[in-house]
Amino acid sequence: MRKILVIGSGKSSSYLIKYFLDKSDSENLHITIGDISTENAKKLIGQHKNANAIRLDVFDKESRSEAIKNSDIVVSMLPARFHIEVAKDCIKFGKNMVTASYVSKEMQALDASAKNKGLIFMNEIGVDPGIDHMSAMQVIDRIRDKGGEIILFESFTGGLVAPESDNNLWNYKFTWNPRNVVVAGQGGAAKFLQEGTYKYIPYNRLFRRTEFLEVEGYGRFEGYANRDSLKYQHAYGLDDAKTLYRGTMRRVGFSRAWQMFVILGMTDDSYTIDDSENMSYRDFVNAFLPYSPTDSVELKFRHQLKIDQDDIVWEKLEELDIFSATKMVGLKKATPAQVLQKILMDSWTLDADDKDMIVMYHKFGYKLDGKKYQIDATMVSIGEDQTYTAMAKTVGLPVAIATLDILNEKITTPGVQIPITKEVYEPILKELEEYGIEFHEKEVPYLGYNPLSN
Repeated sequence: MRKILVIGSGKSSSYLIKYFLDKSDSENLHITIGDISTENAKKLIGQHKNANAIRLDVFDKESRSEAIKNSDIVVSMLPARFHIEVAKDCIKFGKNMVTASYVSKEMQALDASAKNKGLIFMNEIGVDPGIDHMSAMQVIDRIRDKGGEIILFESFTGGLVAPESDNNLWNYKFTWNPRNVVVAGQGGAAKFLQEGTYKYIPYNRLFRRTEFLEVEGYGRFEGYANRDSLKYQHAYGLDDAKTLYRGTMRRVGFSRAWQMFVILGMTDDSYTIDDSENMSYRDFVNAFLPYSPTDSVELKFRHQLKIDQDDIVWEKLEELDIFSATKMVGLKKATPAQVLQKILMDSWTLDADDKDMIVMYHKFGYKLDGKKYQIDATMVSIGEDQTYTAMAKTVGLPVAIATLDILNEKITTPGVQIPITKEVYEPILKELEEYGIEFHEKEVPYLGYNPLSN
């Protein structure tokens, strides 16, 4: 049997493992799931005859090397910073490797070694990055093949709560890592290209410069700029494009309310708060407001941020119970961002019967025969439950399909890479359609670049 080693069995691995199990008889596969804790892996594989779970500590060189050496291909579903140890063993033992994570400098440094050994190290093959790369390149290549020139590309992705589970004023719940949501956009100005001019949005203005998007059947969304929209400009072959913009999607109104936390400094992760464990939520909020012997915390908050009492933003803040004098932070030496995350998790954690949703939106502007055209493409995926989420589906299925395509030699080009070639994206996107992950395109009048319309 052909042996697949999956390292890591966290939240994004459910569809991945199910795909391998469903294909195991017809494709002659045996799947080994390695994790430091085998509890979730055992739950996902059940009593399946073609799978087993083993305890695998990625920092235990002996057990890690043994597991990799005994496999035919390795899938790393570990946190991104741990992939490199796996990758080095894959070079050593001559094994192909697949991950959903961004290509790190350390991973890229293995490119020559991988090529010398004829190995494929496929990265960024999840949802974003992953499905965004493949779906964008499919349209870009199609436009080029008929003689068109790309002049505009915008891409947005959001991990959101499904409409049937959307029951708070923020229209948002945590569907992935809460910490990433709280600190999103920090670490430098957002950079993008508009009509041939480089543009920058500092963090303190990021959530007030948004673009509105309409997704048929799902209503209106807003997008705020990612930190570096130009990261894939060369990889996509868009060096001559006039407009490039990548962003994150939320429901309309989220960003204006989130800006309140940014202004006060509650998303800061660079210092710790003294005596944070003994603070109430109210104490935490008050720590960022001016002293007053008479005014309440609520009054100071509204005055400081110029929020009217009948503003929906105020209702959103009250809904989070951030002014509670009885709810305690309970975190020692916590940063403001860590405290805010704890407060938000009270309200934004998915309930047992909640479903999540992935939304993706691309805009392509191009010139052909002297005329300008635009294609808008959207994809929506709704989760089934808390195990088989939309996030797990859109991350895990592309990883699984790519793994099998490498095993079956449909993908043969060696080296450290991302899925931007026809060899990779054509078969994967075609198979994803069988699982309901497909883009709906429509030709619209060319509008040019009009982001940050809010």
